[in-house]
Amino acid sequence: MPVDATQPYDPNNIFAKILRDEIPSKRVYEDEFALAFHDINPVAPQHILVIPKGPYVSWDDFSARGSDAEIAGFVRAVGIVAREAGMVAPGYRLLANTGTDSGQEVPHLHVHIFAGRRMGPMLTR
Repeated sequence: MPVDATQPYDPNNIFAKILRDEIPSKRVYEDEFALAFHDINPVAPQHILVIPKGPYVSWDDFSARGSDAEIAGFVRAVGIVAREAGMVAPGYRLLANTGTDSGQEVPHLHVHIFAGRRMGPMLTR
């Protein structure tokens, strides 16, 4: 079910539980600002999620309330994960949904990194 990105952060969302180790995940990267793990329902041969460790609902929420250090650390983490996974060549796609119209399903900011095959057009025309 899509998320209203203007709602307050829900500390019981699945990614918050993963951050607290209440739900297992196949982690590939972690630092003080971000956690990256394999998506449990991948839609590409390589599908990794990167989440900030802070309680942010969406990209909009994060850009408004996150500290400069959190924002820089999160963006760097996304790049590190893509490089370490060997996604840079021949390429990868980043996707961050925000709100109901985008189809955001978990009320915690997350970036999908897709790779391992041609992605095709961004949207169906």
